[in-house]
Amino acid sequence: MIYVIDSPEHPLDVAAAAEGLRSRVASVPIADWGDALTPWPAPALRPGEKDFGGRADETLASLAETFDQASGSHAICGYSLGGLFALYAFVREPRLAACACLSGSVWYEGWVDWLRESAPDCAGRYAYFSVGKKEKRAGLPFRHVEEDLAACVEILRAHGCAVDVALGPGNHMQHVTERLAAGLTALDAFLA
Repeated sequence: MIYVIDSPEHPLDVAAAAEGLRSRVASVPIADWGDALTPWPAPALRPGEKDFGGRADETLASLAETFDQASGSHAICGYSLGGLFALYAFVREPRLAACACLSGSVWYEGWVDWLRESAPDCAGRYAYFSVGKKEKRAGLPFRHVEEDLAACVEILRAHGCAVDVALGPGNHMQHVTERLAAGLTALDAFLA
């Protein structure tokens, strides 16, 4: 089973991206991404915006309750803050065999340091990362997204994880369905 972290306000085209896969794919709509998907509280990116709430552990606990209801291996996939959450969930939840972090918010304050300190033994597990070539042009904090992603890859590989990385066309808001399809295909191949 592949769980796709989705947004009710801006849903991903999960059906199109999952077409032809052997694995079952479930969309998991999560409201208030900045609160529910972030691993710890952090200041908002811009003045006047809501701070990040840091309630990912609650979201993960709720999602993990469903793992025992579905047989077989489990994987998680997310885009943007959903990608950050997918990677966070993968590190925290050993029942997740694989994750896809698509244009993930690995720029999040303190993320790379936390991953360096918290990454478990990942032998036999798999992670897929993708990012658009133009995402680093969005300014701070996104400017360092490629190097932060490379650090995540290096950390997971050092802990025995099999990792694939794709650098695709466009910026953060372009080619979303194509990136989702590629991530789901990679997870599906691993789970098979």
